[in-house]
Amino acid sequence: MPTRLPHAIVVGTLALLPLAAPLRAQGAVQPPAATPAAFRIEEATIADVHAALRSGALSCRQLVQGYLRRIEAYDKNGPAINAIVVINPAALATADSLDRRYARDGFVGPLHCVPTIVKDNFETIDLPTSAGTLALKGWQPTRDAFQVQRVRAAGAIVLAKSNMAELAFSPNETVSSILAGYTRNPYALDRVTAGSSGGTAAAVASSFGTVGLGSDTGNSIRGPSSHQALVGIRSTMGLTSRNGVVPLFDSQDIAGPMTRTVADAAAVFQVIAGEDPGDPVTAAARGRPIPRYADSLRADGLRGARIGVLHAAYDTPTLDAEVNSVFQQAIDDLRRLGATVIDPVAIPTLDSLRRLQSGACSPFRHDFETHMARVADSRPPVSTVDEILKSGRFHPSIEARLAAAVRVTESPAESPGCQARERYRAGLRLALRQLMDSLRLDAVAYPTWSNPPRLIGDLNTPGGDNSQVFSPATGFPAITVPMGYTRTVLPAGLQLLARPFAEGTLFKLAHSYEQGTRHRRPPPTVPPLR
Repeated sequence: MPTRLPHAIVVGTLALLPLAAPLRAQGAVQPPAATPAAFRIEEATIADVHAALRSGALSCRQLVQGYLRRIEAYDKNGPAINAIVVINPAALATADSLDRRYARDGFVGPLHCVPTIVKDNFETIDLPTSAGTLALKGWQPTRDAFQVQRVRAAGAIVLAKSNMAELAFSPNETVSSILAGYTRNPYALDRVTAGSSGGTAAAVASSFGTVGLGSDTGNSIRGPSSHQALVGIRSTMGLTSRNGVVPLFDSQDIAGPMTRTVADAAAVFQVIAGEDPGDPVTAAARGRPIPRYADSLRADGLRGARIGVLHAAYDTPTLDAEVNSVFQQAIDDLRRLGATVIDPVAIPTLDSLRRLQSGACSPFRHDFETHMARVADSRPPVSTVDEILKSGRFHPSIEARLAAAVRVTESPAESPGCQARERYRAGLRLALRQLMDSLRLDAVAYPTWSNPPRLIGDLNTPGGDNSQVFSPATGFPAITVPMGYTRTVLPAGLQLLARPFAEGTLFKLAHSYEQGTRHRRPPPTVPPLR
């Protein structure tokens, strides 16, 4: 198929062109220039951007130029964060269009001129999509993913596509074949970002864009957010669409925002939430009014809340002492800010429920190939797992997993292991609901990770991922928010899980905690540019 790669600025293994050269070659933009001194781009929120635009202190072009300068200085140069796969060459032209529309009509929507970093498993009509694998290099989808459509319609600019753990396989690290080397944690360059949305997390944490979009099968929004002092939310299953996101496990996949503040997460979530006819699971949202999530953002939102500490999510022999200390301080802060904390709370039937699971459940092959069949009109280079394996165009770390997937011939509906898993999930949903109802809990709390970010290349020390069990298995929503640091600089996250469709409650609680503690600080390796 004829490739459209010349129409994008591709970095890493796709091309070796410097940032400014292809921009000038397109004849569409000028080299990146400095943002006005009066506006600090680092850590800028949506509200900051909009206030500066309204006052005339900033143009959309200047904002985009500022982010491009930071990407140029820090992504492949300087600390070499290695988060960006492809930069949108139309970003400045889009910014110019938004500036003209603003001068004529005002903001086009609630995300007007919000430069957005998009994980590379979201399909984009104007940029290649690889899902982190060289096997899909050059694939140009013919439509945007639903969430990409929504944020663009709200005025956002897709600034760049970000690196990910290849095919979203790893929750622990972000390494792929589409970029050489690991994506690095900007808080400590020798540490992992977690996965699989580690590129989005590193880019947003480094202020390469205002907000980001990631996906979460078991951990992949909340884990990288925790590792990089971000806010990340996994929605109720059925409230947000996965249409146009290359799947890992369709029964667990969720897509959503990764941001530096709770308010920004709520703003993006407002735009993407709701039914999508292209994703049948969102029928659960049909007829359900979408709340105005900004109304939940009150500094006193923890006052009168009831929060249970779910020890089963995190309390193991490998729990890191510093993470536990930071979490205990978070519990104290929740109480100080007005919450009633019940510590501990437990699911009495958890062990017996876990015994319901038997046999393997491996839906990746079925879900990936079903999805690729749906996008056959865009002529992807590979459409099956077997084709990926035979191509040899993937990172060596996923070869065994690809080989195992090829051997799976039954669909999830035909798999005894998947059927057993669904029985476990149904039981866990009921048990968790009963726990929360019996104690009148608004949420349960636990550390997002029980251990600090590992050293890059270390897969032997305890990982500590606590996101995999309760939210993905039940479909209940969960949010992570910064709760402090271990080893002086390594971020840790507080996770809150609520009942289905209680995202407003999560935003309320997380915002109140965020405002009452102010743990977020910018990473030291990517300082302001002069």
